[in-house]
Amino acid sequence: MTVIEVIQRSAGFLERKGVDSARLAAELILARVLRLPRLQLYLNFERSLAEPELEQMRELVQRRARREPLQHILGTVSFCGIELEVNKDVLIPRPETEVLAEKAWTLAKEWASGNPVALDFGTGSGCLAIALAARAPQAQLHALDVSPAALAVARRNAVKHLPDGRIVFHESNGFVSLPPALRFDLLVSNPPYIATAEIDTLEPEVKDFDPRLALDGGADGLDFYRRLAAEAPARLAPGGHLLAEFGDGQSPALEALFNAPPWRVVEVLPDFTRRPRHLHAVVAG
Repeated sequence: MTVIEVIQRSAGFLERKGVDSARLAAELILARVLRLPRLQLYLNFERSLAEPELEQMRELVQRRARREPLQHILGTVSFCGIELEVNKDVLIPRPETEVLAEKAWTLAKEWASGNPVALDFGTGSGCLAIALAARAPQAQLHALDVSPAALAVARRNAVKHLPDGRIVFHESNGFVSLPPALRFDLLVSNPPYIATAEIDTLEPEVKDFDPRLALDGGADGLDFYRRLAAEAPARLAPGGHLLAEFGDGQSPALEALFNAPPWRVVEVLPDFTRRPRHLHAVVAG
């Protein structure tokens, strides 16, 4: 069977299984099997696949047909141009979170003191901390997560992209295990924000494969924001900034929560679809 035949048959099969962007998925999986850049497939349409290649392709396409995320099958995802390892232990970084990362590194590069101390609260794959460290090299980076498995992924990603060990990782349930004297100028977070009852209504790629720990934000999805509103001021330096992603429809509640002393909302940033998605607040100096 040739490359073009494999792509066409695999894409048709995935379409019948309800998979979005079936042709793209088929091409990316085949490129992985053949160890070629995806665009090189177009120069090799008439190449015949060996039986071991066909068998591997069938196995991976079947996994995607069972709605396993393509990123898990490929083992990586691109975030802010950085190729990151992902697996079942971490939330797959979404494109909208790149807006949060860009705001964070822009703020860090403009910091008056020149060397802000930043914390990625609930780091998961390490995507926010690594992007911030890469684009704002003068920042001092810390990252925490309650999950040892997630931290293992984040550490591997950091070693790959930041061999100087610039991120200090902490296994901690919130702030409790951080050094008591540690204070931050900037806190970034993409916390769990899905209401518990809504998780089972999500796409299979999310509800069946993303870690529930990274999704479940409590009855109304706001548990972690309440915790940040109450606990973060003691961990932020005077005038410290908070940047956090949130879900659809949560903006009014969060603006009310973070417009109460000692907080002040600076702005609410939209995502690529122009929906309110990211909160920027400061604690009184």
